[in-house]
Amino acid sequence: QVHLVQSGGGLVQTGNSLTLSCACSACTFRVYAMGWFRQAPGKDREFVAAISETSSTTVYADSVKGRFTISRDNAKSTLYLQLATVAPEDTAVYYCAAKHTFTYLSDDESYNYWGRGTQVTVSS
Repeated sequence: QVHLVQSGGGLVQTGNSLTLSCACSACTFRVYAMGWFRQAPGKDREFVAAISETSSTTVYADSVKGRFTISRDNAKSTLYLQLATVAPEDTAVYYCAAKHTFTYLSDDESYNYWGRGTQVTVSS
């Protein structure tokens, strides 16, 4: 049973940085492609970023490209999302997710396992 435990959310001021973590327990973390999604109030969940099993490839949504960085540490079974130069429109619940193949990365229905989400609130 794959269990994704998220941490690192909170309140951050516009222009500052924040790092989210997603630890995978009881799973062979290195075999999964990983992604981050977010859902703002009243909006659909949207793709943020994804990373391949070996970190060789990363993909970002246009809205976060150049500001957010996805990374993983397979030895620690942990996924990260570094948020930089945040803006109020980045306010959302952020979810990490795992999937068996590095395909259809922006399709949330293609992911097999999900974290419970962590709130990020950007104050202006």
